[in-house]
Amino acid sequence: MNPVTFLASSAPQAVDHRGPVTGAERALAPDLVRGTMLLLIAVANTGNYAFAGQPGVDGTPHGLERIFNLLKMTLVDARAYPVFAVMFGYGLVQLARRQRKSGATTGAVRSILLKRNSWLVVFGLAHATLLYFGDFLAAYGIVGVISTLLLLNRGDKFHKIVLWIWGLQVVYAIVFGVMAVLAIVNSSGPAQELTNSTNPSLAATNYGASIIDRLQEWPQHTAFVLGFVVIVWLGIWAARKQLLENPRDHRQLLTRVATVCLGITVLGGLPLGLVSGGWLHVDAEAVDKLTFLHNLSGQFGGPGYIALFALWVGRLTAKRSTEQLGLPIIAVSALGQRSLSGYLFQSVVWLVLLAPFTLHLGDRFGSTAFTAAGVAVLVWTVSVVAAYQMKKHSYRGPAETLLRRLTYGR
Repeated sequence: MNPVTFLASSAPQAVDHRGPVTGAERALAPDLVRGTMLLLIAVANTGNYAFAGQPGVDGTPHGLERIFNLLKMTLVDARAYPVFAVMFGYGLVQLARRQRKSGATTGAVRSILLKRNSWLVVFGLAHATLLYFGDFLAAYGIVGVISTLLLLNRGDKFHKIVLWIWGLQVVYAIVFGVMAVLAIVNSSGPAQELTNSTNPSLAATNYGASIIDRLQEWPQHTAFVLGFVVIVWLGIWAARKQLLENPRDHRQLLTRVATVCLGITVLGGLPLGLVSGGWLHVDAEAVDKLTFLHNLSGQFGGPGYIALFALWVGRLTAKRSTEQLGLPIIAVSALGQRSLSGYLFQSVVWLVLLAPFTLHLGDRFGSTAFTAAGVAVLVWTVSVVAAYQMKKHSYRGPAETLLRRLTYGR
């Protein structure tokens, strides 16, 4: 017997599943967050490409480059991609909720999520092999499978565990921040400049060699990103509370999250930002501690930035409908609806414009930092315009269309 026929005959109220989300069902805040954060992702990744390594800054900056390094290290690096980790967890709950509301069976919902996340792993492997070693799609796909099997169908009491874990993370960040300050105070050796850790795939002089290098770098990077399962879990908790669908109803909580998390993110990134800008001179041991603090505090940028955007959206929509918010906001949110396509589009462009074996614009135009940043802003702007045109013509985006086709069928 056909499985769909069997389910329909044994449970008249149940259906196999429903199709993808429609535009009218989308909340503004998640899409606006994704669209805007793709700009910060672009700034971070172009720096990596331009300097063939991480964190992608000039170790001996001059003039305005000093300010650029400070802002990049304090507000961008290790601070943008945790936003997508939170949003990924949020999206898992949204997808499951929509399916359940349509009458889909529990087994069907789980099957859809497992299938979708498994395909994300495939997308990620292709992305890392062909374009950029710093892929997040595969890791999120793996975390999505784990979350589907272990987290999504749990009760509210179980999900409160992540709040305790996050509280411990806050305490740990504060304690290590004190240790980093002591390292600065006690620094006595020769001053250490911030240097880039080379990624062979970004320095490769031909495309074939870059593929081989990426295949070696990708597993380690993916294993590192898997540690973000707690941040994804935090997104699951937030989605269960529908914080972004109804930001005005959760204004007090969102204000606290934005204040605490962005405070930790900025203060934790500032010391290394001062080193990268040439204002703070400390020894190698202190730089190592400041680097760890920078990365540790970066994870708080995820909930911090999202809470800030949610508060902003709450104010924007207090007296206006989404259609009245103005072209820039609508266009950026259109990119957020097509964030997978926007993310992959960026990687294609970086390879074409910045790789040593292609146009290598960072080297051709001298000021690598500003060239990379300029390319990032330009490419992001082009993707915003393209996404808006897709929205006008009711086209989801190539990557989203393919993923939905693979997940739901025709």
